[in-house]
Amino acid sequence: MKTARPSRLEGKLIVVEGIDGSGKSTQIHLLEKWLNYKGISVFKSEWNSSEMVKEITSRGKKKGLLTPTTFSLLHATDFADRYERNILPLLRAGYFVLADRYVYTAFVRDIVRGCNPEWVRKVYDFSIEPDITFYFKVPVDTAVDRILVGRPKLKYYEAGMDLNLSNDPYESYRIFQGRIIDQYDSMAEPEGFTVIDGTLSIEEQQRTVRRVISPLLPQAVKGKK
Repeated sequence: MKTARPSRLEGKLIVVEGIDGSGKSTQIHLLEKWLNYKGISVFKSEWNSSEMVKEITSRGKKKGLLTPTTFSLLHATDFADRYERNILPLLRAGYFVLADRYVYTAFVRDIVRGCNPEWVRKVYDFSIEPDITFYFKVPVDTAVDRILVGRPKLKYYEAGMDLNLSNDPYESYRIFQGRIIDQYDSMAEPEGFTVIDGTLSIEEQQRTVRRVISPLLPQAVKGKK
């Protein structure tokens, strides 16, 4: 992803990526609190959260009507709505925009579901490249164990049951997440991800995140602990 960044954008775009259970959402939440403490204007955007698309996606999932292509296009619509309404305007206004998943989530999931990689990337070619993309890397068993704690049942698409990987939802989920990790790993270097060991303590990971982010902070707030 090498889309040119408009010079008029004064804000910074920080992205976290990783499989479910990687700890990325915890880390971006802590980063948001830290930036707020420093007096920096922050906006957080989450994957599949556009009100315009959420209901349609939910209805399609419940009825089992989503093909890989329709899944991809719904998520692209969700992203485009949030991008135009929130992400881009707030970057222009000088905000630090924190994205819990960005276009890379679409790249890995849609490709695993069988969509053409070039087609998927072209769908998102309007989006700008982030200032920093953190990839929280964890072994699949670690992530799956975290997700399954206290969760009695996996949802059909969440488990990748539409891919016919296994008749057992939990085994299907494990295989599905493993394939997603393979895709993330393959793009980590080409896309310039900052890879974080997601098995480290929460505190250790957050220290690394803050250290990497610090050069992007306005000079006036860098000294504030």
